[in-house]
Amino acid sequence: MSSNVKKSLSFLILSIASILFLFPFIWMLSTALKQPAEAVSGDIHIIPKKWMWSNFVEALHVAPFLGYVGNTLIVCFFAVILTVFINCLAGYAFAKYSFPGRNILFLMILSTLMIPAQIIMVPNFFILKKLEWINTYSGLIVPRAAEAFGLFLARQYMITIPNELIEAARIDGAGEFTIFRRVVLPNVKPLIAVLIIFTFMWRWNDLIWPLIVVSDESMYTVQLGLAMAKGEHYIDWTILMCLTLLSMIPMLLVFLIFQRYFVQGMVGSGMKE
Repeated sequence: MSSNVKKSLSFLILSIASILFLFPFIWMLSTALKQPAEAVSGDIHIIPKKWMWSNFVEALHVAPFLGYVGNTLIVCFFAVILTVFINCLAGYAFAKYSFPGRNILFLMILSTLMIPAQIIMVPNFFILKKLEWINTYSGLIVPRAAEAFGLFLARQYMITIPNELIEAARIDGAGEFTIFRRVVLPNVKPLIAVLIIFTFMWRWNDLIWPLIVVSDESMYTVQLGLAMAKGEHYIDWTILMCLTLLSMIPMLLVFLIFQRYFVQGMVGSGMKE
């Protein structure tokens, strides 16, 4: 088989895979632009009979969606800052410092990945209740600020940083936190980009934890607002699809901003000893 045929075949397979991947989003957009009766008529077609762009405007008035977006952006912003800082600092400690029980402690932290999140939700809820953090941003942000997966990525990436850079900074009289801030962090920008994307994505799409912590509608996040947007006896699929599409925009923007570092960060965070 010639190289041109292989390239053509690969292009065809990738094109089909791309269409299959994009089809759910195309169907969401199609449903969002249909009339409510047409969306539930059972007549399967992609192109709407009448393009209802006004559905997006109507969707923003059905529920305080912009308020949900604002709450979620606040949670994501501070969660990203806190999570990235903790994971990078802890990853640096595990990668570049030698202390008794380091490997055992690291394995214990990794073992928490095998614990289903649902098991610790009830204890966390009672802790938040004692702290009076129910229906607060602190309750949404702090309990999941440190992630074992993020710490693992940070540790694996920071192993690749030459020890000579750190030793040279120490010889020049730099303090440990100064070394971390001025030597380590500038060399782990791909890692930071990966952590930002993952943390933002997890927090933006999180439903279960806000459902437990938040009962006041003024504190609803995007996913919680979408879940509550469903009617008890009737679901307006056009409005729901409009809100869902709008909720995807911030995630796409974050990925587009940091995508140049994403692949490099994932490759650099591979298994290294």
